[in-house]
Amino acid sequence: MPGTTIVEPLDLVGLQIPYHFRCPISLELMRDPVTVCTGQTYDRSSIESWVATGNTTCPVTRAPLSDFTFIPNHTLRRLIQDWCVENQAFGIQRIPTPKQPADPVMVRALLTQASAVSSPFQPRLSALRRLKGLARDSDKNRSVISSHDAREVLIDIVFSDTGSSELSVEALAVLVMFQLNESECESIGSDPNRVVYLSRMLFHSSIEVRINSASLIENVLSGTRSPDLRAQISNADEIFEGVVDILRNLNSYPRALRIGVRALFALCLVKQTRHKAVQAGAPATLIDRLADLDKCEAERALATIELLCRIPSGCLAFAAHALTVPLLVKTILKISDRATEYAAGALMALCSESEGSQREAVSAGVLTQLLLLVQSDCTERAKRKAQMLLKLLRDSWPEDSIGNSDDFACSEIVPF
Repeated sequence: MPGTTIVEPLDLVGLQIPYHFRCPISLELMRDPVTVCTGQTYDRSSIESWVATGNTTCPVTRAPLSDFTFIPNHTLRRLIQDWCVENQAFGIQRIPTPKQPADPVMVRALLTQASAVSSPFQPRLSALRRLKGLARDSDKNRSVISSHDAREVLIDIVFSDTGSSELSVEALAVLVMFQLNESECESIGSDPNRVVYLSRMLFHSSIEVRINSASLIENVLSGTRSPDLRAQISNADEIFEGVVDILRNLNSYPRALRIGVRALFALCLVKQTRHKAVQAGAPATLIDRLADLDKCEAERALATIELLCRIPSGCLAFAAHALTVPLLVKTILKISDRATEYAAGALMALCSESEGSQREAVSAGVLTQLLLLVQSDCTERAKRKAQMLLKLLRDSWPEDSIGNSDDFACSEIVPF
């Protein structure tokens, strides 16, 4: 961490941080000093945390904070930077010049300019790009932008300026950085034209636009409570094909994998349209991409696999892939409790439908994995799935598999 890099070596070499360079709250070297209305200076992150927890007084003077405006102390920050440079021989790193938070007045002006239909194209586009840059800079900026009804403005531009593709895609890039509320999700999901537009944008020539479209689809699905509305969205033409294609062909882009898995999972939560995921090639794509995913997205991918294994066409598609059963067996106890539970559930569904999958699972070493699982600290639901799978696979076990296992007493774990 930046603070650790700067402070800890000083204690080791006996170099003292000047008192007025330390934040009175954290007692660490200030990286972005700001002055409050009482005249005291603090590190921005520390005083913001202080105020966010409900405190309304100055930490040092205890005087009431009549104004919560934090003014950057540029003079002190430059002195701290100079001190860091002077002490580089001691391993001190120069603190970077912090980006200043978005000014509410400027944000309001940018939103007004971006939404002004009568204004020329270029100023509107410039305003959207400036908003995108501010939103990317920090959570604080996104909070400031969101507080000015930005989501409503951006939604209107995304779907009202489809004739001007550049304005629409820039507004989309900004919009996906915010979490939509339920009414905003419904305003998008309940309009078939808007859903069709997003589905079409999944095939845009720009990779970023495709990913942003999938991100907004996932956002809308996750924020919509109505089952009928979710079903309507997931039934849009080629929506599954677009999301699956992102996973299949953009695997070199980490964000594409992350968003693609999330969008596919959200779509597959709708039972009525899971067959469309299978038709779009989701089973093979999920298996092919599973090893490329981090823990969180691997869990989602495995949850999606289990969902698709609940329909006959899904089971057939996964069973047809040579790596499905070995990968699921290997996943047990490897990633997380959740991942183990989903993998066991998918294996249970596959082995219930196919003796071939049963033989594959046994050959891949599922017996040892399941015995380890039922003796582990995994979830009770995962253990129940493991016990059911052990019972299902009983007739497929090699004759000497139990007798040769000195570590497990299977008859005590799974009563038959």
